[in-house]
Amino acid sequence: MADRINKASLAAWRKARSGSSLGVTKCGKTTFHWGKRTYVMGILNVSPDSFSGDGLSTVDAAVAQAQRFVDEGVDMLDVGGESTRPNASPITVDEELRRVIPVVERLAGKVEVPLSVDTYKYEVARRALEAGAEMLNDIWGLKQEPRLAKLAAEKVVPIILMSNQRDRPVKDIVPAVLSDLKRAIDLSLDAGVPWENIIVDPGVGFGKTLEQNLELVRRLDELKVLGRPILLGTSRKSMIGLVLDLPPEQRLEGTAASIAIGIAGGADIVRVHDVKQMMRVSKMSDAIVRGK
Repeated sequence: MADRINKASLAAWRKARSGSSLGVTKCGKTTFHWGKRTYVMGILNVSPDSFSGDGLSTVDAAVAQAQRFVDEGVDMLDVGGESTRPNASPITVDEELRRVIPVVERLAGKVEVPLSVDTYKYEVARRALEAGAEMLNDIWGLKQEPRLAKLAAEKVVPIILMSNQRDRPVKDIVPAVLSDLKRAIDLSLDAGVPWENIIVDPGVGFGKTLEQNLELVRRLDELKVLGRPILLGTSRKSMIGLVLDLPPEQRLEGTAASIAIGIAGGADIVRVHDVKQMMRVSKMSDAIVRGK
């Protein structure tokens, strides 16, 4: 079994280095054709202490925002129950389940776009998939819970692997992110996750300095060597606040600039709070960068 998995892993890396296309990823009833356009992921924060001030306190509020995002053209929705801002107090599995599962259950029968669950806890991920989620988004890239890769393999769902340096800050950020993401990809392949179901995220804002965050966006194209679609999450983040000296609710233009530059650098998905405006930014950026 191990030899078979290792051969599959080696074949996947050879495919990545050959420069072949990213192919397609199936997520529920949706197929993402990477490279044709940029896909927009709408953020649904069901945590009261979200850094961006957009926390949703009730299931009805989350459903209403999700429907608005769908009406605005969003391609996927990401439901998260625990704040990921620096120094946020962790919550229990039971509390995260209480926040996330009712929202996923309601949305699974109401919206046509795929639902992602933003969690690094195995039980929350498992229950969310049972409730109707179709994608996993792990901000720790399997560092906290390697079993998420096995879960993604068993349920045949895509998994987003983020590079997070909050546990160990580094000096040379791009090589560190590349190494960390390769580690997470290898773990996923070894667990049986299909190559096509792996998505990577450099983790802007997670254990990086302002200069490192800016450098990651500037050098995003270097992540293409990994051979997998790239998700970029810069929406309303502190690097924008530090540059512009503005609170989260006033970071729209800064977000737009970072997303446009990210798309030029190879972003395949952008994770955003302001769907309507960032759909427009993505469409215009695609017209220039992809010629579509």
